Amino acid sequence: MVYFHSEYIAAGGNRHPAAADWDTVTGLLAFGSNSNVALWKPLGEDHKGLTALLGGHSDDVNAVKFFNSAAAWPHLILSGSVDHTIRLWQTDSTADLVYRTVGVLEDHAASVNCLDVAPEHQIVVSGAADATIKIWHLAYVENQWRTSLLQTIQTSPKFLPLSLRLAVLGRNALFLAAAGTKGNIYIYASKSTGELSHQATLSGHEGWIRSLAITSETSEPNSDLLLASASQDKYIRLWRIQQHQVSISGEDQQPEEHLDFESLLSNKTHRVDTFSGCYSLTFEALLLGHDDWIYTVSWQKSVGKLRLLSASADGSLAMWDPDAASGVWVCTTRLGEISTQKGSTTATGSMGGFWIGLWSPDGKSVACLGRTGSWRLWIHEKEQERWLQGVGVSGHTRPVMDIAWARDGSYLLSTGSDQTTRLHAEWIHKDGCASWHEFARPQIHGYDLNCIDTIGDFRFVSGADEKLLRVFDEPKGTAELLRALCGVKRASEQGLPEAANIPVLGLSNKAVEGPVGIPSDQAAPADANILSGVSVSNDMAIQASSRPPIEDDLARHTLWPESEKLYGHGYEISAVAVSHDGSLIATACKASSLDHAVIRLFETKDWRELKPPLVAHSLTVTSLQFNGDDRYLLSTGRDRQWTVCERDGGNLQLFQPKAKNSKAHSRMILSACWAPVAAGDIFITGSRDKLVKLWDLQKSYSEQRHTVTTSAPVTAVDALGRLVESMIVLGVATESGDISIHFLEPATLNIRLSYSLQNQ
Repeated sequence: MVYFHSEYIAAGGNRHPAAADWDTVTGLLAFGSNSNVALWKPLGEDHKGLTALLGGHSDDVNAVKFFNSAAAWPHLILSGSVDHTIRLWQTDSTADLVYRTVGVLEDHAASVNCLDVAPEHQIVVSGAADATIKIWHLAYVENQWRTSLLQTIQTSPKFLPLSLRLAVLGRNALFLAAAGTKGNIYIYASKSTGELSHQATLSGHEGWIRSLAITSETSEPNSDLLLASASQDKYIRLWRIQQHQVSISGEDQQPEEHLDFESLLSNKTHRVDTFSGCYSLTFEALLLGHDDWIYTVSWQKSVGKLRLLSASADGSLAMWDPDAASGVWVCTTRLGEISTQKGSTTATGSMGGFWIGLWSPDGKSVACLGRTGSWRLWIHEKEQERWLQGVGVSGHTRPVMDIAWARDGSYLLSTGSDQTTRLHAEWIHKDGCASWHEFARPQIHGYDLNCIDTIGDFRFVSGADEKLLRVFDEPKGTAELLRALCGVKRASEQGLPEAANIPVLGLSNKAVEGPVGIPSDQAAPADANILSGVSVSNDMAIQASSRPPIEDDLARHTLWPESEKLYGHGYEISAVAVSHDGSLIATACKASSLDHAVIRLFETKDWRELKPPLVAHSLTVTSLQFNGDDRYLLSTGRDRQWTVCERDGGNLQLFQPKAKNSKAHSRMILSACWAPVAAGDIFITGSRDKLVKLWDLQKSYSEQRHTVTTSAPVTAVDALGRLVESMIVLGVATESGDISIHFLEPATLNIRLSYSLQNQ
């Protein structure tokens, strides 16, 4: 019996203020990650990181919300996407937390930007880029979810909703605050008809309003409500909704068209009429303290007092409390990037601000999402009365284009269109448990990265949307970090550079000698070279840690120095492969003609190109692979053909064409690999024609030995480098995100066993 399970998931979060929610029941934090919903348990003691990715949307997820009904209904997650839909995800047990799609709402005509829920009323409200707000009713009847559209509100004046908040006034009267691409907050409430109608417009902000948060001031039944609004004008406004009935004369209402500057700070009373009575809404306070756009605000009162958390593009999280004596709201705690390092280069300097800030259910922790797609976690240390950073999660924010294992399998390198290369390794905990994490960010580039391969255990080469390839060497700081926390040892660390930095406006990581760097919890002195836009290693701070590097260190202090550049190609690099003995590098670039669709070989001793280049294709080469003993080099391309070149017996650095099939597939071939040497000269190709074909080099060159059919275009294939119980183990991945594992007999290439791993 073969058993597969998810060991590690790395995924960056979507930079949208409504794209995350922290559940009060399960302790799960769900957030949008590209077109998926990622699940993470931030306070889990095993530090396992992401537990699942829920796939189903066809475009980016903009909004996520948990739906916890007081009734004995299944646990539910709602997600809104750019694909115009809202998906309902249900788990049958809060113990195993396995979610599945149970419904799709498709009435919006544009991107869904925000969601909110009122579980006690079985109400969901959604706002979209079609300038509408829709009210939905959810019910769980006969073991299935039933949804109905109750009302559609056309925003007037027209604006795109970016944040919605529901509350209950009096005897179950619904209250809705909506805000977005105008500087006003629009208030709706349910009258006798039960439908929501516009009641008031709150003016004051001078920029888009990105977030709203509402809460009761106390636990008393008739407590006032406080509404917080965060705007791109860098201010937070607080508004008070009094839940006792009041009498408001028409003279107290100020028409919107007569608002002047003084009215922006006025305390005029707005009237809200519901079927349960009349209520007043007044401006309460203006909170100043952020230097840039404010993306989210969130209330918390589980720790015995009411607190407000705000996340801003200025790179800080602020916690606001009312002063005990005066009642004035003041910032009592500030977390994030608070040093003179702020404002340096985009690559390794300023983190780019925080897009989401969330309280934990118990109010003792906060999590926030930064520009790099990584989640930071702060935990309150009660004895010392300070906030300490915990272990967060990270991942690419755009498509991952290539991955490569270290030759000894000790770590995994990934590179992608977010212009970063990341190193992932297994952290061995002190208690003997283990979990995978990102341990370094060796390359932060100015171009999208397309391909990568390792040269030995401590060096790699990568290609990007530029005409050259770059070779990087592991620095001493990373080597010592991997040895201390992951048990990865290398023969000698002598001669290794201490670290690397990036000059201002530069693309090349420069080696840095000597112990430089400043601990991340200290401010840099005025003359520190960090102010020049460089990213230097902090060996002492990182090595002293007993856990994986936090995001601040990953982004600034774990770069690898660049040792070589390989020139020769005329267009963007498309593929790279390194021989198993590390002596040769094969490369290719994007091409639309024979002149550029060549394979160039470089030797790694003197880093010279071996000429002439191999002419094998007429269009872009998509994949390059050396076989296990480096005798053959396999290439595939957009021209739908594969080519095998053989090493020259007299000159081991030269290759000669041996076999070619110009009609191997009916569509472009995107990936190829070799079977283990023990299985013979067998290779596999995968194409957009939804076929995986197995070929035997010693048999016919024009007919495949076996074919595997898939349900979607094949994007990647790879075979284990050794036989398992005398069988070839083949992995196949498709465009839909599904992965299948096949066990094949080397003699016949027939499939003996197959397993399908769904994209959830």
